[in-house]
Amino acid sequence: MQRFKRIFTIVIDSLGVGAMPDSERFGDVGVDTLGHIAENMKEFRIPNLTQLGLANLKPLANVAPAKAPMGYYGKLKEASNGKDTMTGHWEMMGIYTTTPFQTFTDTGFPPELIDELEKRTGHTVIGNKSASGTEILEELAEEEIATGHMIVYTSADSVLQICGNEETFDLKELYRCCEIARELTLREEWRVGRVIARPYVGKKRGEFVRTSNRHDYALKPSGTTALDLLKENGYDVISVGKIRDIFDGEGITKSHKSKSSVHGMEQTIEVCRQDFTGLCFVNLVDFDALWGHRRNPVGYGEELERFDEKLGILLPLLKEDDLLLITADHGNDPTYTGTDHTREKVPLLAYSPSMKGSGPLSEGESFGAIGATILQNFGLSKKDGMIGESILERLV
Repeated sequence: MQRFKRIFTIVIDSLGVGAMPDSERFGDVGVDTLGHIAENMKEFRIPNLTQLGLANLKPLANVAPAKAPMGYYGKLKEASNGKDTMTGHWEMMGIYTTTPFQTFTDTGFPPELIDELEKRTGHTVIGNKSASGTEILEELAEEEIATGHMIVYTSADSVLQICGNEETFDLKELYRCCEIARELTLREEWRVGRVIARPYVGKKRGEFVRTSNRHDYALKPSGTTALDLLKENGYDVISVGKIRDIFDGEGITKSHKSKSSVHGMEQTIEVCRQDFTGLCFVNLVDFDALWGHRRNPVGYGEELERFDEKLGILLPLLKEDDLLLITADHGNDPTYTGTDHTREKVPLLAYSPSMKGSGPLSEGESFGAIGATILQNFGLSKKDGMIGESILERLV
């Protein structure tokens, strides 16, 4: 019997809550995204997250734990071999990934890949390093406009990004080059999660602006997900933020692009005001992109405070047959060395107005507990190979 009509799953992108047992194997020692953010905040105003039990997961500087949390709270381990966005989200929905996606943050892409890309596209590649999208335009866009060369860059994520000026490079040409890059990076040694077309306008430094004609060329999930099963059985699967890109549209019935994490929460609040039966799956990327990778713990903490304000609007809108799950997809400790993600456990906060109980949950062995819980709620069974154990019966 279906217990919840609507489930809202919100991913605070990169909010890890402490090192995984195997984090040292990933080069991450003593990492703790949430703990180290709290230590860097003079005041840390997250009353709604606190009431849901976030500060009961572990001692936090500047935040007292709730005496009587209104929901259930726990931690989930990552079973898959990786610490990236796609691996984390795919695992939430039942996929176990054994081979991590490639990142080229420190070295840029290998000469063999760049040579092949130049040969196939007819453009000389410039850039080929990890950079912020706005900074690389300031550095190289004038050269690209003048020469017809092609800006290729990466980040701390598993991505290959190509910039093209809409007036001089042409959108159609940019998309063609990205399709070639996607084909090349299907090879195991170059396998990145996403190739992204990054069009922009402007003629000189200080004027360059990226446009909304961005296009992501993602890998399709490597197996059946909870999203697929929900959609196949007639349930709504509404995505907010980059969820659609992460799953390459598979299993999604309606999608909303977000301009920011605050905008993503505003969209979620609007979805909550609508009638649907199924899942609203939300990714809030600014925590990772703006603050984690840029190693800014105070900015990260302030973003959490802004999220908490919007959460305060969402919570009273939840109905008796709604379930809210808040989690993360990996860590990105803003006090750690380098700019890469960090291998961490993630939080799981669960709340419904219909719950009579609250308190700690046993530590889960996989992010897949989320997808398994959603499937059980809607009376659906996991397919062979899907991972995760449901906690639905614990949420009383």
